[in-house]
This record gives sequence, structure tokens and C-alpha cells, in this order.
Amino acid sequence: MGLGGCIVLVAVGAILTFATDWELESVNLDLVGVIMMLVGIIGIVVFTSVLKRRRGMIVPPVQGVVEDRDRRYE
Repeated sequence: MGLGGCIVLVAVGAILTFATDWELESVNLDLVGVIMMLVGIIGIVVFTSVLKRRRGMIVPPVQGVVEDRDRRYE
């Protein structure tokens, strides 16, 4: 699940928790919304920490200057 999926989970969870007043006999939609928001937030935190670690480990190679000694004085 990428960053977009995590943001969608948070948004749908917030809609279920705060913007709906549906009543189901066997499902508490407020609790489902809170769980979806928590899973989305945890996903965002994990995704950003993995992204930081991945970006921090890449070191660009150092390239030296190469001179052509025969053409230097032409």
C-alpha cells in the first residue's frame, strides 16, 4: 500500500466517523472509521520512514576529472 492508499484510508475513515449517521445492527461504523484512520496513519508513518531510509542510503559516486594530456597544449 502506497502513500495514496494510506491517505484514502484516513479520508474514508474520517467520513465514516464524522460525516455519516447510518445505523447498522451488527456494525459500529464509528469504530470502523476510527480503525481505518489509525491504519492509514500508521501506514503513512511507516511509508515515510522507509522512504527516508531509502533516500539516506543512496550515495552518489564520486567521479574524478580525467584529462587528456596529449591535447592539453594544442
